[in-house]
Amino acid sequence: MFITSPVFHDRTDVPTRHTCNGENISPALEFRDLPAGTKSLVLIVEDVDATPDPWIHWLVFNIPPTTASVSAGHIPEGSTEGIANGGTHGYEGPCPKYFSGTHHYHFRLFALDTVLDLPATADKTQVAASMQDHLIDSATLVGLCEGTKAEA
Repeated sequence: MFITSPVFHDRTDVPTRHTCNGENISPALEFRDLPAGTKSLVLIVEDVDATPDPWIHWLVFNIPPTTASVSAGHIPEGSTEGIANGGTHGYEGPCPKYFSGTHHYHFRLFALDTVLDLPATADKTQVAASMQDHLIDSATLVGLCEGTKAEA
């Protein structure tokens, strides 16, 4: 199973257009080689270098397994956006403006053997709990974004 993007490669910079320094829209993504028995997909985008805990930038669940690609600035048709760490629905692009150094943004795709019975108000904790015992496979695409600590 794979998740890729036509606008950046694994472990390369996320284009500015897809960060808070640009248009802040989600990048185009492609999914392939999903395992047999997949009934839904979950996409979690998080900054694993944020402190004290990883920051959820995008949470999308119940993505139909027939989804092969997602256009920039869109959610997969038929899916549900959950709540990101900013307390909002929708994509929050990489934005490490309060931290110096390179941040790693993990675009994680999970194949499940079920469709999650969750409302659009679900957050990562609720989605992760519902995913337990239903995970078939997963894949990760890592995008990078350089942070510059804001001066006081």
